[in-house]
Amino acid sequence: MSGGLLLARIILGLAIGAHGAQKLFGWFGGHGLKGAMGLTESLGFRPPQFFARALGSTELTAGILTTLGLLGPPGPMLTIMVMIMAMATVHWHNGFFGATNGIELPLFLATGAFLLAISGPGIYSLDGAFGWLNLSTPETGYLAALIAGLLALLNLALRRPTHAQDQQLSGARPTR
Repeated sequence: MSGGLLLARIILGLAIGAHGAQKLFGWFGGHGLKGAMGLTESLGFRPPQFFARALGSTELTAGILTTLGLLGPPGPMLTIMVMIMAMATVHWHNGFFGATNGIELPLFLATGAFLLAISGPGIYSLDGAFGWLNLSTPETGYLAALIAGLLALLNLALRRPTHAQDQQLSGARPTR
Protein backbone atom coordinates (compact mmCIF):
# COMPACT_ATOMS: atom_id res chain seq x y z
CA MET A 1 0.00 0.00 0.00
CA SER A 2 2.75 2.48 0.90
CA GLY A 3 4.44 1.86 -2.45
CA GLY A 4 1.21 2.80 -4.24
CA LEU A 5 0.82 5.89 -2.09
CA LEU A 6 4.41 6.89 -2.89
CA LEU A 7 3.74 6.57 -6.63
CA ALA A 8 0.47 8.51 -6.36
CA ARG A 9 2.12 11.25 -4.28
CA ILE A 10 5.00 11.61 -6.74
CA ILE A 11 2.75 11.81 -9.80
CA LEU A 12 0.15 14.11 -8.27
CA GLY A 13 2.65 16.24 -6.36
CA LEU A 14 4.98 16.77 -9.30
CA ALA A 15 2.05 17.56 -11.60
CA ILE A 16 0.55 20.23 -9.34
CA GLY A 17 3.97 21.58 -8.37
CA ALA A 18 4.91 21.93 -12.04
CA HIS A 19 1.78 24.02 -12.61
CA GLY A 20 2.93 26.34 -9.85
CA ALA A 21 6.44 26.56 -11.34
CA GLN A 22 4.89 27.43 -14.71
CA LYS A 23 3.02 30.33 -13.15
CA LEU A 24 5.79 31.63 -10.89
CA PHE A 25 8.92 31.06 -12.98
CA GLY A 26 7.80 30.28 -16.53
CA TRP A 27 9.30 26.79 -16.26
CA PHE A 28 8.01 23.77 -18.21
CA GLY A 29 6.61 25.93 -21.01
CA GLY A 30 4.67 28.20 -18.68
CA HIS A 31 4.04 31.90 -19.18
CA GLY A 32 5.50 32.98 -15.86
CA LEU A 33 4.09 35.52 -13.48
CA LYS A 34 3.03 37.89 -16.25
CA GLY A 35 0.94 35.18 -17.87
CA ALA A 36 -0.49 34.13 -14.51
CA MET A 37 -1.44 37.74 -13.86
CA GLY A 38 -3.28 37.83 -17.17
CA LEU A 39 -5.09 34.62 -16.24
CA THR A 40 -6.14 35.77 -12.78
CA GLU A 41 -7.24 39.15 -14.09
CA SER A 42 -9.26 37.55 -16.91
CA LEU A 43 -11.03 35.43 -14.28
CA GLY A 44 -11.92 38.49 -12.20
CA PHE A 45 -9.38 38.07 -9.40
CA ARG A 46 -8.09 41.49 -8.40
CA PRO A 47 -5.43 42.62 -7.77
CA PRO A 48 -4.06 40.20 -10.39
CA GLN A 49 -0.46 40.27 -9.16
CA PHE A 50 -1.49 39.18 -5.67
CA PHE A 51 -3.72 36.39 -6.93
CA ALA A 52 -1.18 35.21 -9.51
CA ARG A 53 1.52 34.92 -6.86
CA ALA A 54 -0.91 33.26 -4.45
CA LEU A 55 -2.04 30.76 -7.10
CA GLY A 56 1.47 29.84 -8.20
CA SER A 57 2.76 29.64 -4.63
CA THR A 58 -0.17 27.52 -3.52
CA GLU A 59 0.32 25.05 -6.38
CA LEU A 60 4.07 24.86 -5.83
CA THR A 61 3.68 24.40 -2.06
CA ALA A 62 0.97 21.77 -2.55
CA GLY A 63 3.22 19.91 -4.96
CA ILE A 64 6.24 19.94 -2.67
CA LEU A 65 4.31 18.88 0.44
CA THR A 66 2.44 16.15 -1.43
CA THR A 67 5.50 14.76 -3.23
CA LEU A 68 7.52 14.59 -0.03
CA GLY A 69 4.63 13.34 2.09
CA LEU A 70 5.24 16.12 4.58
CA LEU A 71 2.87 17.46 7.27
CA GLY A 72 -0.06 15.20 6.42
CA PRO A 73 -3.14 16.63 4.68
CA PRO A 74 -2.16 20.29 3.96
CA GLY A 75 -0.53 19.53 0.58
CA PRO A 76 -3.52 17.60 -0.73
CA MET A 77 -5.84 20.20 0.83
CA LEU A 78 -4.21 23.01 -1.14
CA THR A 79 -4.52 20.95 -4.33
CA ILE A 80 -8.23 20.38 -3.70
CA MET A 81 -8.77 24.10 -3.09
CA VAL A 82 -7.04 25.18 -6.29
CA MET A 83 -8.78 22.52 -8.37
CA ILE A 84 -12.23 23.49 -7.08
CA MET A 85 -11.46 27.07 -8.09
CA ALA A 86 -10.17 25.95 -11.50
CA MET A 87 -13.28 23.88 -12.14
CA ALA A 88 -15.57 26.73 -11.12
CA THR A 89 -13.84 29.53 -13.03
CA VAL A 90 -12.21 27.94 -16.08
CA HIS A 91 -13.53 24.49 -16.85
CA TRP A 92 -17.16 24.12 -15.77
CA HIS A 93 -18.78 25.71 -18.81
CA ASN A 94 -16.75 23.42 -21.12
CA GLY A 95 -18.37 20.20 -19.95
CA PHE A 96 -16.56 17.13 -18.68
CA PHE A 97 -13.83 16.06 -21.09
CA GLY A 98 -10.33 17.48 -21.07
CA ALA A 99 -10.29 17.62 -24.87
CA THR A 100 -12.74 20.52 -24.64
CA ASN A 101 -11.05 22.04 -21.56
CA GLY A 102 -13.73 20.56 -19.32
CA ILE A 103 -13.45 19.59 -15.67
CA GLU A 104 -11.92 16.14 -16.27
CA LEU A 105 -8.29 16.93 -15.32
CA PRO A 106 -8.92 19.19 -12.31
CA LEU A 107 -11.56 16.74 -11.05
CA PHE A 108 -9.05 13.91 -11.40
CA LEU A 109 -6.37 15.88 -9.53
CA ALA A 110 -8.79 16.91 -6.77
CA THR A 111 -9.98 13.33 -6.37
CA GLY A 112 -6.43 12.02 -6.15
CA ALA A 113 -5.59 14.70 -3.60
CA PHE A 114 -8.69 13.81 -1.57
CA LEU A 115 -7.69 10.15 -1.53
CA LEU A 116 -4.18 11.06 -0.37
CA ALA A 117 -5.62 13.36 2.31
CA ILE A 118 -7.76 10.61 3.84
CA SER A 119 -5.25 7.76 3.38
CA GLY A 120 -2.13 9.59 4.52
CA PRO A 121 1.24 9.62 2.77
CA GLY A 122 2.32 6.10 3.72
CA ILE A 123 5.54 4.97 5.37
CA TYR A 124 7.69 5.99 2.38
CA SER A 125 7.33 9.68 3.17
CA LEU A 126 8.98 12.32 5.30
CA ASP A 127 6.10 12.01 7.73
CA GLY A 128 6.91 8.30 7.95
CA ALA A 129 10.62 9.00 8.44
CA PHE A 130 9.93 11.57 11.18
CA GLY A 131 7.29 9.44 12.92
CA TRP A 132 4.54 11.89 12.04
CA LEU A 133 2.09 9.50 10.40
CA ASN A 134 -0.38 10.30 13.19
CA LEU A 135 -0.94 13.68 11.45
CA SER A 136 -2.82 11.80 8.74
CA THR A 137 -6.02 10.09 9.72
CA PRO A 138 -9.22 9.75 7.72
CA GLU A 139 -10.73 12.38 10.03
CA THR A 140 -7.96 14.93 9.41
CA GLY A 141 -8.25 14.19 5.69
CA TYR A 142 -11.98 14.83 5.67
CA LEU A 143 -11.45 18.00 7.69
CA ALA A 144 -8.77 19.14 5.23
CA ALA A 145 -11.14 18.54 2.30
CA LEU A 146 -13.86 20.54 4.05
CA ILE A 147 -11.44 23.40 4.74
CA ALA A 148 -10.29 23.27 1.11
CA GLY A 149 -13.87 23.62 -0.07
CA LEU A 150 -14.54 26.53 2.27
CA LEU A 151 -11.32 28.32 1.24
CA ALA A 152 -12.18 27.81 -2.42
CA LEU A 153 -15.63 29.32 -1.84
CA LEU A 154 -14.07 32.25 0.00
CA ASN A 155 -11.65 32.87 -2.87
CA LEU A 156 -14.45 32.59 -5.40
CA ALA A 157 -16.44 35.14 -3.39
CA LEU A 158 -13.50 37.56 -3.75
CA ARG A 159 -13.77 37.48 -7.54
CA ARG A 160 -14.85 40.68 -9.21
CA PRO A 161 -15.44 39.72 -12.84
CA THR A 162 -16.74 42.28 -15.28
CA HIS A 163 -20.07 41.61 -16.98
CA ALA A 164 -18.25 40.59 -20.17
CA GLN A 165 -16.06 38.13 -18.22
CA ASP A 166 -19.12 36.62 -16.57
CA GLN A 167 -20.72 36.11 -19.97
CA GLN A 168 -17.53 34.63 -21.42
CA LEU A 169 -17.10 32.21 -18.50
CA SER A 170 -20.75 31.14 -18.61
CA GLY A 171 -20.61 30.58 -22.36
CA ALA A 172 -23.33 33.17 -22.91
CA ARG A 173 -23.23 35.41 -25.94
CA PRO A 174 -22.72 39.09 -25.24
CA THR A 175 -25.77 41.28 -25.69
CA ARG A 176 -25.54 44.19 -28.08
